[in-house]
Formats: sequence, C-alpha cells, structure tokens
Amino acid sequence: MAPTDSKYFRTAERMDQALLRLLERKDFPLITVKELCREAEVSRSTFYLHYETVADLLSETTDALLRQFLDSMGRRPEDFLQGIAARPLGELRLVTEESLVPYLRYLRDHRRIFQTALAHADIFRLEEAYAQLFRHVFTPILDRFQVPEGEREYLVAFYLHGLLAVISQWLRRDCPEDVETLAAFLSRHVPQGG
Repeated sequence: MAPTDSKYFRTAERMDQALLRLLERKDFPLITVKELCREAEVSRSTFYLHYETVADLLSETTDALLRQFLDSMGRRPEDFLQGIAARPLGELRLVTEESLVPYLRYLRDHRRIFQTALAHADIFRLEEAYAQLFRHVFTPILDRFQVPEGEREYLVAFYLHGLLAVISQWLRRDCPEDVETLAAFLSRHVPQGG
C-alpha cells in the first residue's frame, strides 16, 4: 500500500483541504476546530488524533503545499544539481526569472494560505523552511563560485532575507504586480555570482 493510500494520510489531506476552503471565507484566527471538523467531515477526536491545535494544521498544510510545489516542478534534485555542474560559470546565476516564475505563480495561486503563514510565521518557523530551500539551491552554486565556507551562511542569510522580504511584501499587498514583473525585478537586483 502506498503511503498516500493510508486512511491517516487521506484524513490529513481532507483536513488540509478544509483549512484551505475556510481560509477563502474567513481569517485564520477565527477558524475553530468545530468548523474544521464539519468542513472535513471528521470528528473532533479524529482532529485531535492528528493535531494539537489549528496552528499545527496550518503548519502541516503549508508544508504540504511547499512539497506539492516542489513535486509540480517536475525536476529531480539530481537533474537540477547536474545542470548547475554543467553550466558554464559565466552563465551561472543564483536567481533566475526562469526559476522564479513558477514559484511566484504557485505562491500567488495559493496566496491565502501563504499570507496566513506569513502572518503567523512564528508558529511554525516558515523562515526555517525557506532557509533550507535556499540553502539547497544556493550551496551547489556557491561551490561553483568557490565562496569560502565561512562566508556561505552569511551570504545565504543575506539573499534569503532580501528575497523573502520582497516576496512577503508582494503577498501582503495581495500580489498586485504580475508574476513576470516581480521575477524580473528580483533577478535584476540579485547580484550574480558569489
């Protein structure tokens, strides 16, 4: 049996979908366990079997969306890393419009959950999740540019906070610029190379 076939997984998925539907109608702090259970068609005891709080469900839902995004990219990590290794150094970029556009589209299309996640980032360490993602992407590029180990943590933090600040502002403003405009802005303002 595949993990996605399990009753536990299907229930968690229903809870994720229920939260997303409720977020389209009301603000996160106003969502109760009772209405989540009604929306997902599960009992309160089932909810508490999976989660301690609604914030735990929010964390799981956001993680699931990020995993879904990575899966939707259709690129295996090893293919991505081989692409970095094969690209001439002069063409290697830390941030490209090509890589940003699908990511920004996904955030825009799921903006209610990500806006909620930003508003409650302290609950589930959203920044930590982004840091892992950026580190995974930046590290092989920094290797190619031979950036010293001692500088990498600072460089990743610098890029992470800058990019996240712009994207967060865009989400808070309900994505007023189109995806392509924001991707072009970000790729234009991130220095290329290490």
